[in-house]
Amino acid sequence: MNKLKLRSLIEQFLIEDIGDQDITTDLIFSDHTQGKIVFLAKESGVFCGEEIMKTGFHLLDLEIDIQLFVKNGDRFEVGQRLAVVSGGISALLKGERVVLNLVQRMSGIATLTRKAVETLNSSYTRICDTRKTTPGLRMLEKYAVRCGGGYKHRYGLYDGVMIKDNHISFAGSIKHAVELVRKNTGHMVKIEVETESREQVIEAVEAGADVIMFDNRTPDEIKEFIQLVPAHIITEASGGIQLTNLEDYRDTGVHYISLGFLTHSYKALDISVKVELGEEQ
Repeated sequence: MNKLKLRSLIEQFLIEDIGDQDITTDLIFSDHTQGKIVFLAKESGVFCGEEIMKTGFHLLDLEIDIQLFVKNGDRFEVGQRLAVVSGGISALLKGERVVLNLVQRMSGIATLTRKAVETLNSSYTRICDTRKTTPGLRMLEKYAVRCGGGYKHRYGLYDGVMIKDNHISFAGSIKHAVELVRKNTGHMVKIEVETESREQVIEAVEAGADVIMFDNRTPDEIKEFIQLVPAHIITEASGGIQLTNLEDYRDTGVHYISLGFLTHSYKALDISVKVELGEEQ
């Protein structure tokens, strides 16, 4: 994860929440009052958020001590202590909500991704994400997918060519679209083509696509179409694939299955933050 981008993001989130001041906290506690809070799991899942905790609290106070009991990608159970954060009460209270919101969401994505990976249960086909992310949170959400055992598709519109149905319609054909891209870009950029029929798969192969996606195709259709694709071309399945039918795609032979629901339909995990008083019993 890009640390500079992360710092900038969390700075913005903290500014949005705190504004000019935290009226409640500033009127009750001095900057020197010390305290301790604990992050507790209220449901089981996969953790993601080490960098969030460290960056978020240290932006407010470099003296804050953060003791983590889990690492990114670790499973945790209900009632488990995930972290204890100690330091100035003012900074703890000002940072807890932003940090908690992000950790809950990222852990929710990591948990859902792990479930998808285990449901597919393949040593050949990889689960990957899509661009269907929350605006402003793409870097964090895609990082959470990695922590859950998934892989990254292209990050944005700028780091990989993906010729979709509308591109094909406007360009007139897959062949013409691929030719234009080849003519106007360098050799380091891969070209993916989205296909929906046997004819489109053949056209994409003949046009020299680097990656061929089978869009909204059934497992049986994919098994048929993939026979038309040379071994050097990467294959991907996407569209209409959910946890309920994911294992049906296990033996299709594709290299990747991209799942939009990992980052647009996840549930934030239930994690709470409580004041810890005295020594642990």
